[in-house]
Amino acid sequence: MARVKVLVVDDSAFMRQAIVKMLEGSEDIEVVGTARSGEEGVARAAELEPDVITMDVEMPGIGGLEAVRLIHERSRTPIIMVSALTREGAETTFRALELGAVDFIAKPDSVYANIKDVRRDLLSKIAIFGRRASRHAPERRPAPQAPAPAPAPPAPPAAPRASHEFFECTAIGTSTGGPVALSKVIPALPANYPTPILLVQHMPLGFTRPLADRLNAQSALHVVEAAEGMIVARGTVLVVPSGKQLELRRSFGEIVVALRDDDGTSLHVPSVDVLAAQTAAAFGAGSLGVILTGMGQDGVKGLRVLKDRGGYVLGQNEATCVVYGMPRAAAVAGLVDRVEPLERIASAMLELTHRSFGESVR
Repeated sequence: MARVKVLVVDDSAFMRQAIVKMLEGSEDIEVVGTARSGEEGVARAAELEPDVITMDVEMPGIGGLEAVRLIHERSRTPIIMVSALTREGAETTFRALELGAVDFIAKPDSVYANIKDVRRDLLSKIAIFGRRASRHAPERRPAPQAPAPAPAPPAPPAAPRASHEFFECTAIGTSTGGPVALSKVIPALPANYPTPILLVQHMPLGFTRPLADRLNAQSALHVVEAAEGMIVARGTVLVVPSGKQLELRRSFGEIVVALRDDDGTSLHVPSVDVLAAQTAAAFGAGSLGVILTGMGQDGVKGLRVLKDRGGYVLGQNEATCVVYGMPRAAAVAGLVDRVEPLERIASAMLELTHRSFGESVR
């Protein structure tokens, strides 16, 4: 299989060297060039035709945002943003994702235990998007032989259950592609959406609060980063903070949030597995699970618990996922009751909870 060709764009010589060094250790990756600015990045992307680009968020000149827009318009080359852990960096990253970037990592600093964590994160993303770029390469570029298609997940039941009036809580899990997907789902829900929403989005430390604030500004629902002791209530979306796992406890007739450190058994913190299992434990058959775009299999174990308790699962379809990993894994496991494209997820949630857009209160 051909090596994945990567272009590294960053105005910091130190960061360029650090990223190149991380990538050069992989036999599957070839760093075909570097660039010191957005303008140079756009030019080198056209010249070198890389499979994947890493792009600094903040750069002088046209900057990362404009470079993403120009490259995406011309070639649709997958771009992974390299973002500083600041509110400004997070906001710019979310905007870059809306403009066409496929994913992001945080710049190496205290968010990671060591440089090995940065490298593992970056290599896994390049592997995913490099393979996709090779499969969809134009004819002028030699393309590797496409792998045999994986067996399709089993079809969900032909018709959903007749009644869903008992839903008491909605749990949404997502990863790669999630910020853009969530911006299509959460703002489309009315203020009278009939259940509280608990949300896990895989993100580095420091990014979940800006995500919650961004969604809150776009939505009729109140979106906030979850904190210890918060009540799980209708009209509210609680985003589980990065670095913590969700625990739900009953107190004086209310379900309240408790946040705990991971016990070392979860690949992701927060985890969709933990989210779904905790929702099932607290709400039983009143649990509606929603699994959106993301790489990996997080969610399968937790959604199995949710299904065993009588809950229901809505999944995003392959065509609209940035990475059809988590929804596919859940579907292959036979856990998904209904599959919809991203643009139908919000309306499906409303249908399942006996609401329609005509009843929306904004």
